[in-house]
Amino acid sequence: MLRTIVVSAAVIAAAFLISANISRNRAVAQSRATEGDVERGKYLVEEVARCPECHTPRDENGELKSAAWLRGASIWIRPVQRISNWADSAPSLAGLPSFTDEQMERVLERGMGPQGETLRPPMHTYHLHPTDAKAIIAYLKSVPRGPSEQ
Repeated sequence: MLRTIVVSAAVIAAAFLISANISRNRAVAQSRATEGDVERGKYLVEEVARCPECHTPRDENGELKSAAWLRGASIWIRPVQRISNWADSAPSLAGLPSFTDEQMERVLERGMGPQGETLRPPMHTYHLHPTDAKAIIAYLKSVPRGPSEQ
């Protein structure tokens, strides 16, 4: 009986260690894969889509506040003609506090809001390739959240 208990405990411990090692190896592999994604995502966000223009607050001189990078902001541009569903603010993207990966994929790949709704202007409608969307998500998750979003 004691031998059965000892063997069972050893098997459970071994299974736990193997599982923990597999999880650690998977996390390391994912982090390696996302290092390149983060750089590509940064390029797509900052240089191609220009997301900081609306999603980063501005100082009194109209310059982007680097200390609040991608933390959401009031929309400073206005349409020439009134648009009824024009958004007044852009949500925080830093760390993706308000969106799941699947919701952001929907926005970036299908041009739909997080819940499947129509995006409000001035948000652009994107139909990105899944690898580009994943790179953008990796970058946004790497950007530090604001103190109230921790």
